[in-house]
Amino acid sequence: MRAKRLALGLVTASCIAAACAARPAPPVAVSPAFPDFMYPTIPPGLGGASDLARVDRGWRFLQAKDLRGADLEFGAALKRTPALYPARAGSAYVALAGAAFDQALGAFDAVLRTAPAYVPALIGRGQTLLAMKRDAAAVETFEAALAVDASLTEVRRIVDVLRFRGLQDLIETARTATAADRLSEAAAAYERALAASPDSAFLHRELALVALRQGNIDVALIRFRRAVELDPADTASLIQIGEVLEGRQDLAGAEAAYRQAASIDPSADLSARLAVIAERARDAQLPAEFRAIPASAQIARGDLAALIGIRLEDVLRLAPAREVVVTDVAGHWAASWIAAVARAGVIEPFANHTFQPGAPITRADLASAVSRIVTLVAANRPELRPHLTARPTIADMSAGHLTYPAASVAVASGVMSLAAGNRFDVARPVSGAEAADVVLRLRDLTITQR
Repeated sequence: MRAKRLALGLVTASCIAAACAARPAPPVAVSPAFPDFMYPTIPPGLGGASDLARVDRGWRFLQAKDLRGADLEFGAALKRTPALYPARAGSAYVALAGAAFDQALGAFDAVLRTAPAYVPALIGRGQTLLAMKRDAAAVETFEAALAVDASLTEVRRIVDVLRFRGLQDLIETARTATAADRLSEAAAAYERALAASPDSAFLHRELALVALRQGNIDVALIRFRRAVELDPADTASLIQIGEVLEGRQDLAGAEAAYRQAASIDPSADLSARLAVIAERARDAQLPAEFRAIPASAQIARGDLAALIGIRLEDVLRLAPAREVVVTDVAGHWAASWIAAVARAGVIEPFANHTFQPGAPITRADLASAVSRIVTLVAANRPELRPHLTARPTIADMSAGHLTYPAASVAVASGVMSLAAGNRFDVARPVSGAEAADVVLRLRDLTITQR
């Protein structure tokens, strides 16, 4: 506070002597007992020299911690001039100093009914409310004082501290409620905190997370986006936006959010998310027959060709292109991928130049394709070559079995697994889910080993 507001308000010795000769002089306080109290100045024209002298004597007694002497002086001033509200403010400060908080609050309120903009009473009322642990009301009163006198820097600092303390209490309440799954209570606490600090990206994000748990996806998305508006570097909110949009199949929007987050804080996780989004976006443009493969109870040769052609396109480019003739795939939805796997020698046409894209796939057929892909990659990758010569024990297949070489590579590489009892089940039909999983394992093998 400005020094003149907190001064002891000394008056000339002649004034004191003239008005107060009958009473002993108050002691001079070297260190004021209540330095945060604001001297109750008398506005021009409200009182005379005697009023000024009595208020000043009362204040001196108060700062010397002589509460009885201070109360007598302020009371005498009011008895002489009942309209002298600064003296009533002085009496209120005496009550505050004596911890008679209800009495102090009533006296300050009485002053403010007469003079609503009287800053010493506003400050005293705020201090009283603070002592009563009514922080929110104290903030309102201090803000009223600041509206009258914006130069009260110490009061502004107190307001800032109280706001922060109130926010911390609300945030702690909200977090406790969230942990206990009391989501409505948590949201209400965050809303109150946000009302006090509307430009907090953190609070918007926390509210969005609560909304997500409540199933209010639209509200959550609005909150996350507001958080990013307030803090463009809020990668946590950007990732949440990406996840929400990804769940809604807005793949372009999700990709944009992830890319923005990655531009701020690159990470392996974001790179993986972007790769998945790019693949899903491409899959969304693929034929419905391809998208239906994972749910198929049994896939056909054309389905497997499409899975390999799409998921392992880079691997197929490693194979020397061969001239092949296929006579029965024109117009088939997977014709281009059938041609690619046939040229790479991964799934070959039959001797009569037919591919028979509708023929069912067995575990033997799948192992043959897996073995050829691993062999293809191992040509340039020595670390994969031990898989080609491994001879795992397969209970239902001897080493002389026609499918054993392919099955051994598939099993040794970890791309295909054995069933109970170490059985390969060579003739078992392959479901779409199994085929998709095997192709993804192949892709992981070729990527992670590079």
